[in-house]
Amino acid sequence: MRILMISDVYYPRINGVSTSIHSFRNYLSQAGHEVILLAPEYNNRTADDPDDIIRIPSLPVIFDPEDRFMRAGKIRKLVPRLKQYNFDIIHIQTPFVAHYLGLHLARELGIACIETYHTFFEEYLYHYIPLVPRSWLRTLARNFSTRQCNRVDHIIVPSTAMQQTLMDYGVKTEMTILPTGLEQQAFQTGDGERFRRQYNIPPDRPVLLNVSRIAHEKNIDFLIRMLTHVWQEIPNVLLIITGDGSAKKHLQRLSKKLGLEDNIMFIGYLDREKELSDCYCGSDIFIFSSRTETQGLVLLEAMALGVPVISTAIMGTRDILQDNPGAIIADEDEVKFACKVKRLLSNDMQRKELGQQARLAAQQWSAEIMSGRMWQLYCKVSGIDPLDTKRNTIARKAKFLTPT
Repeated sequence: MRILMISDVYYPRINGVSTSIHSFRNYLSQAGHEVILLAPEYNNRTADDPDDIIRIPSLPVIFDPEDRFMRAGKIRKLVPRLKQYNFDIIHIQTPFVAHYLGLHLARELGIACIETYHTFFEEYLYHYIPLVPRSWLRTLARNFSTRQCNRVDHIIVPSTAMQQTLMDYGVKTEMTILPTGLEQQAFQTGDGERFRRQYNIPPDRPVLLNVSRIAHEKNIDFLIRMLTHVWQEIPNVLLIITGDGSAKKHLQRLSKKLGLEDNIMFIGYLDREKELSDCYCGSDIFIFSSRTETQGLVLLEAMALGVPVISTAIMGTRDILQDNPGAIIADEDEVKFACKVKRLLSNDMQRKELGQQARLAAQQWSAEIMSGRMWQLYCKVSGIDPLDTKRNTIARKAKFLTPT
């Protein structure tokens, strides 16, 4: 099968959408399918993109300098070239330039169009447009999402909560719940001792970890305020916050205001090939409190490496946390959350047992399984017989591998 993906964001920009695209592209390609991605060109992009990524010249987003707007005219000029690929389906990943150009390309190429709803915009926009009343922005986000979702042939949502939310909005397009799978081989082992040595963290210091894009909607300030209650009983506790983003300076100021400069470490983005796994393994508990997650893939990453999780269960994180013996669900209450953290930090045996259970739970979220389900959905939406697709894929792959 030949798939055209289009997204307003991709690596080197690190977030959940980029990770999801990379995971599905990787496993679909391994299965023999051809996946071409249209994505923005970044100023700091390396030149080692594979041939199946087409970078589009882009402009910076004024209110969010980490992101880019692709130039629509550049994509329209690609239509003759894209027609030569004979794509079977278009998969839109983001709701901005990519959405409208994805619809345009679907019409031009005469193929079905599917879209993944990755971001809960209702709880997102007011952090970036603070002068507009929050209720207005919520209404705008709901109407915007409903119009977009009702224009494509099929919607993918990562969780049951997100599906229900879109149904409540009035979305009529058929939806499928299909979360991003965990790339198990990337999160099998890590060297926690090496990580602690690198950052001069004593072996016996209790470490909490949050891995996230550092944005206001991630609710990291709740974790910092919660830490004040842990600190009162465990004064040497350390909270490590990885990632970067627009809220970092705000969180650093908050840490200083609360007198927690020595108890919080901001270490930026980590290399996913090695450093991130070491970081997970160097931590005692993974903590999370985002209100806007449509899934929460970082929870699975932590659990796959045997790190117990304490998290609120809001939106997409519910699907991961409910009935999961390797995780503890906490209310969004600073004192109650802190009590669960202190109790678990004080019980080595419980942490070990939870970590073992977390590893087993994470295995249910295999990227290979999720990619297989994605391929089946592509066949359904595009009207292609899966058996014919398999034969065509095997034939093309065999031809590609045949020496000339």
